[in-house]
Amino acid sequence: MPKLTHFDADGQAHMVDVTHKAATDRVAVAEGAVVMLPETLALVVGGTAKKGDVLGVARLAGIMAAKKTADLIPLCHPLPITRVALDLVPDAGLPGVRITATVRTTGQTGVEMEALTAVSVAGLTVYDMLKAAEKSMVLTGIRVTLKDGGNSGRYEATL
Repeated sequence: MPKLTHFDADGQAHMVDVTHKAATDRVAVAEGAVVMLPETLALVVGGTAKKGDVLGVARLAGIMAAKKTADLIPLCHPLPITRVALDLVPDAGLPGVRITATVRTTGQTGVEMEALTAVSVAGLTVYDMLKAAEKSMVLTGIRVTLKDGGNSGRYEATL
């Protein structure tokens, strides 16, 4: 099992020192979904949700969240993010909204946490905008599907 880098030799949590790591191009993609009733999804697709443009607001919330990840996750490094893109796609087969975030930087550490945060907050925003119609929605499947760059190289989810 790989060594957990957020703990020192005494087992105390600390921020990883990336001073001597080379800055490289890095990308991470994360995904997740908000599962809801077909009637709730119809509000999204029809643009009739009481709070307005559900997908547009959730997209902006996800972008803003990626930029604030170091403020939310205690041991994350603040990064010069060069790109955040969110795709929110209604899916009648789910039923619900599928969310994908892609985050890029050139830096000394990866952007997996930023991509996961973007998906999570976008999903929470979908929930917030639709909770008056349905409180039983479920955020699910939040995970990293791609990570590339840095010493550990490329990772792609298999499922």
